[in-house]
Amino acid sequence: MRPMITAKSTADKWFDALNILVLSGFALLILYPLYFVVIASISEPDQIYAGNVWLWPKGITLEGYRRILSDPQIWSGYGNSILYAAASALISVSLTIGAAYPLSRKDFYGRNVFMLFFVFTMFFSGGLIPTYLLVKNLGMVNTIWSVILPSAVDAFGIIIARTFFQSAIPDELREAAFMDGCRNTRFLWSVVIPLSKPIIAVLVLFAVVRQWNGFFDALIYLENEKLYPLQLVLRNILIQSQPIGDMVSDIDSLLAKQRVSELIKYGVILIAAAPLLILYPFLQRYFVKGVLIGSVKG
Repeated sequence: MRPMITAKSTADKWFDALNILVLSGFALLILYPLYFVVIASISEPDQIYAGNVWLWPKGITLEGYRRILSDPQIWSGYGNSILYAAASALISVSLTIGAAYPLSRKDFYGRNVFMLFFVFTMFFSGGLIPTYLLVKNLGMVNTIWSVILPSAVDAFGIIIARTFFQSAIPDELREAAFMDGCRNTRFLWSVVIPLSKPIIAVLVLFAVVRQWNGFFDALIYLENEKLYPLQLVLRNILIQSQPIGDMVSDIDSLLAKQRVSELIKYGVILIAAAPLLILYPFLQRYFVKGVLIGSVKG
């Protein structure tokens, strides 16, 4: 029997139109700043200063991108950020799953006590100075591990992964596997992980975004400029207004340097955001499902 289709009332149509209008406004507020960075990065700085660049680029130039892509420290920062993000994702996902899966098992004695310790870290921490002293005593200062390991495990990630395992991995499946002679390690590797692609995608995205956007740990622990991630290089350009390396060394005029520096600022912002913009569409279908299933339920 075909379902009966009811016509929308005038009030429903007005409600839908209002929703579309409001959501379109929010989308415009979110997307326009990114669009402005794109058009400003290829526009003449004089046109930006004059306020003529707001919808279309004016006086198109690729000088900023040419100087950015020719600077070795930008590429070094890019490589470091990719290395830190990949290592952080691998270590973070491994440790989070290793903690969350046992905590999701009802036969794990003392799981509530361990969970209390993890939740406690969400509200209280040792502070910056004790953390720095710990990292220093472990001999990790001025190494890549000082950027990766201190933030490798996130209590929030453990909570959503634990909830996912409780919701998506039924006890009957584990009991059936154990009856066939499957042990805990084999069950985790052969059954749980293949069924946990959504939550793994969520954890990977959380870890990559946290590491890619982070610069404070690198600012505190790293002294060697060759180990700087891209965000720390970007900070030096945007906050300190100091284009690095040979970007503007061939320009004598101070005014010309300021104009080129403006192009470099916008260009570096776009280049730094590009990897996450490329990565997210591939993880989106898993991300939504993983967050919904793994969300904390009351």
